[in-house]
Amino acid sequence: MNIKCAIFDFDGTLFDSMFFWDSVGEIYLSSLGLKAKPSFREDIRAMSLYQAACYVRKEYELFLSEEQIMAGINQTLEHFYIHEVLPKPGVIEFLNRMETAGIQMCIATATDRYLIEAALQRCGMDRYFEALFTCGEIGHGKDEPVIFQKSMEHFDADRSSTIVFEDAIHAIQTAKADGFTVAAVYDSSEKRQEEIRKLADCYIADFEHTEGFWEYISTE
Repeated sequence: MNIKCAIFDFDGTLFDSMFFWDSVGEIYLSSLGLKAKPSFREDIRAMSLYQAACYVRKEYELFLSEEQIMAGINQTLEHFYIHEVLPKPGVIEFLNRMETAGIQMCIATATDRYLIEAALQRCGMDRYFEALFTCGEIGHGKDEPVIFQKSMEHFDADRSSTIVFEDAIHAIQTAKADGFTVAAVYDSSEKRQEEIRKLADCYIADFEHTEGFWEYISTE
């Protein structure tokens, strides 16, 4: 497989951050004196921040604007991304190898740009990525393939020379349905691992053991 560009998800793929996303909405609702419904985490999992704010406003009948809700959630998120979140073990070495192989890289994420940029800069990883695309700026969540298409077009590539790295099954399903090659990355927040293994073109259990990935792209 002649890879020209690689599109990386951020949360749960490159960085160990999904555990925080799993609870940040509940933490925010708790700060308003509200208890999250049992289905809350799953309900917002595939949403961008704006989509989640719209959902929270309607579902919990808040007298706040979507912008105010997003600001409240972001206050909780900011400290984590600016000061705490870390890449998964082996990620930097993997990106070095991708760079050496001449593969151009970008990030496609549902998280706000300034949070991603802060984490990348703190960890010295911003240099690896030529571009950063967010669902909020694109105007579409990962339940649609638009962000993957825009990322690919940035590199003037096509699906045969593009690979998408994702950990979440909804994003993997979207990318696969649109004809992209997908490398699934294990994250403990995603419980449907057997389905992911069957759906993805290759599977990365962790970035410290990527022999299967390199073998896959060298033989396709």
